[in-house]
Amino acid sequence: MTHARHITLPAGFVAGAVRCGLKSTQREDLAIIAAGDGPVPAAVVTTRNQVVGAPVRWCRSVLPRGYGRIRGVVVNAGNSNVCNGKRGDRDAAAMASMTAGFLGGTAEEVLVCSTGIIGHPMPMDKVRQGIAAAAGGLSAGNDAAVAAAIMTTDTRPKSAVVQGRIGGKLVTVAGIAKGAGMIAPSLATMLSFITTDAALRPAALGGALKAAVEPTFNAVTIDSDTSTSDTVIVMASGAAGNAAIAGGADLAKFARLLTEVCAALAEMIARDGEGATKLLRVTVRGARTDADARTAAKAIANSPLMKCAVHGGDPNWGRVLMAAGKSGAAVDQDRATCKIGPVTVMRRGTSCPYDTAAAEAHMAGDTVEIDLNLALGKGRFTALTCDLSREYVAINADYHT
Repeated sequence: MTHARHITLPAGFVAGAVRCGLKSTQREDLAIIAAGDGPVPAAVVTTRNQVVGAPVRWCRSVLPRGYGRIRGVVVNAGNSNVCNGKRGDRDAAAMASMTAGFLGGTAEEVLVCSTGIIGHPMPMDKVRQGIAAAAGGLSAGNDAAVAAAIMTTDTRPKSAVVQGRIGGKLVTVAGIAKGAGMIAPSLATMLSFITTDAALRPAALGGALKAAVEPTFNAVTIDSDTSTSDTVIVMASGAAGNAAIAGGADLAKFARLLTEVCAALAEMIARDGEGATKLLRVTVRGARTDADARTAAKAIANSPLMKCAVHGGDPNWGRVLMAAGKSGAAVDQDRATCKIGPVTVMRRGTSCPYDTAAAEAHMAGDTVEIDLNLALGKGRFTALTCDLSREYVAINADYHT
């Protein structure tokens, strides 16, 4: 679902990206995404990690209720501006203020996001040059550069676009994301920016975003580590011309479009996990509650043993039961049934005859499905992750401060 046009495809938005030397790679590392005609409704969700970057604190101060109106967002990769004390706060505010100056507004109308190394002061001379250059090049033709500018250890950009009719008008929702490691979002090193030309009340937009992240971004785990910078931002220009959505059926329609974009981006993040060769989708059903299903699914998805088995193509269902049993969710091993792809490998707590070749063939594919039915209730949740490879270890062993 990667598109040449995405973040500026919804009418009413412009963007720009430049390389200003924040990353060692020869690609863009600072971007601005802005509404072309002044402040628009916006919403944000941020990490639940207790250690957060100055940009996260800035976003929370600008939109303390999680929604309001903004002109745009400035984002950089290569430096997360985390644990830099008061200097970090001043630098985040300065990024907002400078960007606002080019957009014709105030600092409190601009959100800031940063991703990268923790504990290094922002090189503000480079940042200022980058903001000026990006602002000078704002247009509807820079989408690919913007998607590249937010990447760190990602191997490829991530974008998604969906469309639907609301109130008789064609509505577009588009998003980009970055994330490959330190990924276990609890919203919310994952960032996502979403634009839409739908007209919405800010509170309605905020509610839709909170609902959308739970089964999508919050279902992803690469390595169980929740970043200090996780942020998801959505802006709505209203250029589609529909009546401003406040609730009801129109909000439900919009929420489905938004969730579809978030789901597509979440799967791209899981597939692009550091060192990943396979996507692993873990569904726990029949749990006592949805919360229990989530707990068990995340535990299976986070298990290094399970992730290594997936990498090796080993249909080791014992690791599935082990991880569920330690998770804290209610599990009765004598009632549980496990499937790997289409193959039932364990029924009611004991091994059953199964087609080993079929199970191994499924494990050899680029998408592995694990289904665990706890037979205790109606709770259900699907977690997304990837395999654990030697390359993951190499990437993170070589990631220096």
